[in-house]
Amino acid sequence: MTADRPTALGPPALPAPRPAPPAAAPAAGPRRGFLARAFGVTAVLSAAGSALGLLRDLLLARYFGANQGTDAFLVAWTVPETAAPLLIEDAMSFLMVPAFALALVLREERPDGPDPVRQLVRATLPWLLLALSTLSLGAALGAPRLVDLLAPGLADPRLAVTCTRITAITVLPFGVAGYLAAALRAHHRFTAPAGIYVAYNLGILGVLLTCHALWGVRAAAIGVAFGSLLMAGLLVGPFLRRLRGGGGRQARGRHSRNALVLIPLALLPVGVFTLTRQAQVFIERFLGSALPPGTISHLNYAAKVSQLAMTAGILICTVTFPLVARALAAGDVTAARDRVEKDLGQAAAVVLLGTAFLMACAPSVVALLFERGAFGPRDTAATAAVIRVYSFGLLAQALIGVMIRPYFSLRPVVRRAGDPSPEDGGRRLLDWYPAAAMAFGLVVTVAVGLLATPRFGALGLAAGNAAGITATAALLLHGLVLRGIPLRLRRVLGGHARLLAAAAGAAALGTPAAGLAADPLLSTALGGLTVALAFAALGTGLGAREVRGPVRAALRVLGPVPGPSPVADEGKPPHGC
Repeated sequence: MTADRPTALGPPALPAPRPAPPAAAPAAGPRRGFLARAFGVTAVLSAAGSALGLLRDLLLARYFGANQGTDAFLVAWTVPETAAPLLIEDAMSFLMVPAFALALVLREERPDGPDPVRQLVRATLPWLLLALSTLSLGAALGAPRLVDLLAPGLADPRLAVTCTRITAITVLPFGVAGYLAAALRAHHRFTAPAGIYVAYNLGILGVLLTCHALWGVRAAAIGVAFGSLLMAGLLVGPFLRRLRGGGGRQARGRHSRNALVLIPLALLPVGVFTLTRQAQVFIERFLGSALPPGTISHLNYAAKVSQLAMTAGILICTVTFPLVARALAAGDVTAARDRVEKDLGQAAAVVLLGTAFLMACAPSVVALLFERGAFGPRDTAATAAVIRVYSFGLLAQALIGVMIRPYFSLRPVVRRAGDPSPEDGGRRLLDWYPAAAMAFGLVVTVAVGLLATPRFGALGLAAGNAAGITATAALLLHGLVLRGIPLRLRRVLGGHARLLAAAAGAAALGTPAAGLAADPLLSTALGGLTVALAFAALGTGLGAREVRGPVRAALRVLGPVPGPSPVADEGKPPHGC
């Protein structure tokens, strides 16, 4: 493996289509069943991780409420909150899934040659470990300055500094976990990567339950560090087994050095985009630190609940991303486009259903989950109001998660040695388009936040978040077409409009239904059932494929379905599950 020269840092043109080797042909047959199984495993383990994360937040609220202590911990939590998207799910995944996908394509094309997967690991992992160790140490040593930058309004920053030094440990294991998870997903192994947040939250819960009385909120910070170590440890064994699975081929000789070309600076646009996206949290913490104590905590609890709906939608593209990356590595742009369009529709359907539920049931959900111990009715009302405002940006959050993966797949951290390295400056500038779109979104976030916060407090911050991320999503949708993936925008936007109308109607019907009962559990059940039935009925009536398909499948289980027969729909392009 070699490194690209500085003049060859532009995004490679789309690779020419290559015929699949005979050994790869059978893999295309069971794809539908594979996707269903992979999504099922990922969904179950991710749901378990989210449930444990919610339990973690419930314990934080129960033990510590919403006060200066929790504000201090949440400022320190900015470190793992920033490291997680950068090193686990976002930047590391955007870079390494396409890189490992290309290495696997080369392995299939040259079964008798040196193993490109081992080449890739040897060329990237040692440098990654060195960089992660340096970042972790730097975050620990610079904790006082970091706290002052993030939350200058804290009355006593000493606790936040201590917690930040503890959470700085997470940078190294998070990065290792992200790298190993990307490799496993590219190999179509999803069980262990989907379980990392189960291990992470179990580590936090274990320390929090046993040591909260002794260490106070510091126990949560120590639990975060311990959980990150469990997360990385879970993936080491599966990764080593897959690496050995490449056979006994050794990456030596001239041919092996030239099989893949490393492009180290490809990580810069990805890293800048991820950090810029995470800067929305920095803005909230910065502006929120000047508001009454507990505001940062209300924003945090609201974000955790709101993001459950968004996370469910992102699970879809987590499973399909390796397929998109392999299609692009092989030059099959049409297959990649079709998959991305399906992902956009399916993620929108899941997220908008969750959004309608939160709009209708936010007060009862917060009361059911959090209102106990030190978390009182005033905290419930404040958090529920923020959730409803946050919800306006959930669709944009999910769509960005879907679109950014194929965008960066067209500029992986490695390329074939035989592929041309274009010198087109305009194409190189497109590498930075997502970061520029996110920067514009941050300007909108700051502007709305500064204008609205003096009057509306935390609601103004949430409104700025929703407005900024929506502006970014609109720009990125156009950017994906500029990048070279020919999305059929009228079809995509038309499908989203139908889903939005169904979600608005479901929320309007679910809100009064949730208000029929005073008990939080009964209120949530009534509102949630009404929202689900209304969304299914309205989505089917409006012709949303992502809703109509699952509804018809469910009705077939119950009995005959009136209307067009399945044969009549065979000619229509698939757009649902």
